[in-house]
Amino acid sequence: MPTWKPDPTFYPSPRLAMKAPPERLAYVAVLNTGGNGRPDAIVVADTDPSSPTYGRLVGRTDMPNAGDELHHFGWNACSSALCPYAPHPHVERRYLLVPGLRSSRIHVLDVKPDPRQPRIVKVIEPEELAEKAGYSRPHTSHCGPDGIYMSALGSPDGGGPGGIFVLDHDSLDVLGRWEVDRGPQHLAYDFAWHLGHDVLITSEWGTPDMIEGGLNPELLLAGRYGRALHVWDLRKRRHLQTLDLGGQHQMVLELRPAHDPTRPYGFVGVVVSLEDLSASVWLWSKAGSMGGNGAAADAADGARGRTGGVSGGNGSRDGEWEIRKVIHLPAEPADPALLPPALKPFGAVPPLVTDIDLSVDDRFLYVSCWGTGEFRQYDVSNPLEPRLTASMRLGGITARAPHPVAGKLNGGPQMVEVSRDGRRVYLSNSLYASWDAQFFPEGVRGWVAKLDAGADGGLQLDERFFLQFEGERPHQIRLEGGDASSDSYCFP
Repeated sequence: MPTWKPDPTFYPSPRLAMKAPPERLAYVAVLNTGGNGRPDAIVVADTDPSSPTYGRLVGRTDMPNAGDELHHFGWNACSSALCPYAPHPHVERRYLLVPGLRSSRIHVLDVKPDPRQPRIVKVIEPEELAEKAGYSRPHTSHCGPDGIYMSALGSPDGGGPGGIFVLDHDSLDVLGRWEVDRGPQHLAYDFAWHLGHDVLITSEWGTPDMIEGGLNPELLLAGRYGRALHVWDLRKRRHLQTLDLGGQHQMVLELRPAHDPTRPYGFVGVVVSLEDLSASVWLWSKAGSMGGNGAAADAADGARGRTGGVSGGNGSRDGEWEIRKVIHLPAEPADPALLPPALKPFGAVPPLVTDIDLSVDDRFLYVSCWGTGEFRQYDVSNPLEPRLTASMRLGGITARAPHPVAGKLNGGPQMVEVSRDGRRVYLSNSLYASWDAQFFPEGVRGWVAKLDAGADGGLQLDERFFLQFEGERPHQIRLEGGDASSDSYCFP
């Protein structure tokens, strides 16, 4: 009989994951903006309140080259390895896959020998990614039952299409492009799956030549950035449907599916509306799964009518999928003298929803409004009717809302990560260097804040935990042993 045991940080269900020990370390990708030619880094923060170094950096791993622009990164393996059909049940949550969004280079860091000093054990150069997958600008990494999936924004020449490629669980080599039939899909950004329904969802931002120089006003006003979700057959790797939100809704970004694999729904954030500079959060779901008859179904029908419905594909074997807007976040009037040049003509600050996160029990949705500096918590026990339960402000384009430790801040709540038990929330404040410069021309001064969340809602600043960076900007945060956005489960 085999004696190997699964990694103890893997949990078969979200219910059990919420009982896991609290994280003691956080890994943070930081972009070097000091003009000193130094590379980006993964830094390690102490998150153990009983530690004498709590709230301080206790480790650092510099990348071997300058100019990567580290962005989203993830674990090589997670709880999805416990799915009944997983071919690699005894992999470890040991390696961090860290892509450079500008360099197209992927770094593999081993955290097992010393979790506070991750060690680079492999670097995948852009030429290998281009040769094996036909992609560039790797963006988001997720660990699946059968391999490591990573999205890419485009092709090696800076155009499209973008898509998904897969790496081997053991060798960590690039295997190739994931899509067999991509249908009309061209733009790429995030991806998520419903493992219990054999469905994958992808979202849209833009190709590298649309985003690397900053937000292009001409492309934005023409509605050329991402405006849709795409539904795929996860096993056959074929495009099934396009869920079009309408051309006024630009940059359909972060996907957060329900953690319970029996719940076929999820949330996606939309950065801006061309109609009024508002932002929004939408709910996608399997048709008929959110209430069936009556008012819920009538509301869903109305929402689908307003957004142009579902197009493309031949329908899913599990039934068609649908999408509707469930949260509206209006722009806030502002003195044009306080606005960056790109916003002066509008006399308003857009919320700019750049990240969202869903607690592991699927109860609370967190929404980062990078533009206004507001951070919101919603009770989404009823996903059709989110209820605002807390709001906090840090930074913002004009507000500069202060933190008790540091005074007035710039940047704003951007990347958000939630602990497995849902009681701790970590925020960083940088989006992307060229976009930072447009909305915060004075330069984003990097920070990471921590909030404590109540069991039944509510947020409170942890004044003991506030990281400040000189000449560097933090982006993605990953927590030791897993977090709300890096695990997927096969059992309810």
